Amino acid sequence: MPDTTTLTETKTSVSPQTPWNVIVHDDPVNLMAYVTYVLMKIFGYNENFATKLMLQVHQQGLSIVWSGELEKAEFYVQQLQFHQLKTSLEQAE
Repeated sequence: MPDTTTLTETKTSVSPQTPWNVIVHDDPVNLMAYVTYVLMKIFGYNENFATKLMLQVHQQGLSIVWSGELEKAEFYVQQLQFHQLKTSLEQAE
């Protein structure tokens, strides 16, 4: 009887983690200027970029305001919610 050897191959793929999106949703409470101010304060965005994101929220109902690693995304969501903005967190596609 011939000797048989079974070889097992294990492949490990190292891929960067899928980023997480921080989303701000439109709400009937916060003024547009306040939303712009909060985006500038939390993310350090300049006024033009923060205004662009705020207008997306106002006109489209939501805007992805930041994408990146989970821990930082959770921190940003917490900060936005502390400032009374309606936010959510979802994994990017």
